Amino acid sequence: MSKRVTIYEIANDLNLSPGTISKVINNTGSVSEKTRKQVLEYIDEVGYVPSASARILKSKRTYIIGVIFSEDLNIGLEHPFFSSILQHFKNYAEDRGYELNFIVRKLGKNKMSYYEWCLNKRVDGVYIVVGNYQDNEILEVVNSNIPCVSNDFIIKNLHTVISDNRSGVELVLDYIEKKLKLKKIAMISGPKTSKAFKERTEVFEENYKKYNLEKTSAIYADGFGFTSGYNATLKILENKVKPEIIFCCSDDLALGVLKALNDKNINVPNDIQVIGYDDISMAKHFTPPLTTIRQDRKRLGEKAAHDLIENIENMESNKEEIIRIPVELVVRETTLEK
Repeated sequence: MSKRVTIYEIANDLNLSPGTISKVINNTGSVSEKTRKQVLEYIDEVGYVPSASARILKSKRTYIIGVIFSEDLNIGLEHPFFSSILQHFKNYAEDRGYELNFIVRKLGKNKMSYYEWCLNKRVDGVYIVVGNYQDNEILEVVNSNIPCVSNDFIIKNLHTVISDNRSGVELVLDYIEKKLKLKKIAMISGPKTSKAFKERTEVFEENYKKYNLEKTSAIYADGFGFTSGYNATLKILENKVKPEIIFCCSDDLALGVLKALNDKNINVPNDIQVIGYDDISMAKHFTPPLTTIRQDRKRLGEKAAHDLIENIENMESNKEEIIRIPVELVVRETTLEK
């Protein structure tokens, strides 16, 4: 329909009271199943959307979730892993009636902190997709009374939903020892400012010897993507002892690794094998297709949205808890089992 339909018009069309229509829309009070079904079907037919202002006044909430996707890390919204998680978070939150606004440090000519922005917009909660965990402005938001959730940070006072990085790295090491039967391994991680990279690297360093592996190189790349993986591979190949396999802490790094090896006429997997981490949508289209650890991006995003909204609606501030989502190994053509 071309104009907004009110509950009074719906009530008149269905010969019901406006109060009954309101009960069905807000899922309150006692209404027969027959009447509820009749109203819901009619609402779906006419495309009725409840007034946002009325809902806000009634609940004393804005139904706005602020999003921190820190550009300081030079990731950007094009990052295939974090942008995918953000999309799943967005879908879930919108289904629950919330809208997402990106938190910025500048509105027009006015500069402000993340926390000041949140106060200005009166957000109900904050979703930290990714950022520098040494960023004091993010810490200020986390330590405020605004409910927060993250898929990246593990810090005090913050509710975090993250993949089980320990299990993921151990799956890789176990696979290399038992299925690939290799010994010499090089590892490429991303910047230490990323908690996920830091955690994966720590697990690798703590455990590779337990799987009878010999580390030839361990490099923290200076960035997150293709170029960083490419340059790190060139450094690895400068060593006298060449690895039999390169473990990359992200698929984006792995793509650069594959390109560098190809440019150096090194065959994958016959000469050097490669394992990534994330299972981004393009991983199966790499040349050759990438063996990797799959993170459940849908579950990560939806669980983060669910937990944040529960905290908002139960009027809780930051609830410190770490939820670890299981991962799985996906075997493709960059590895060769014996």
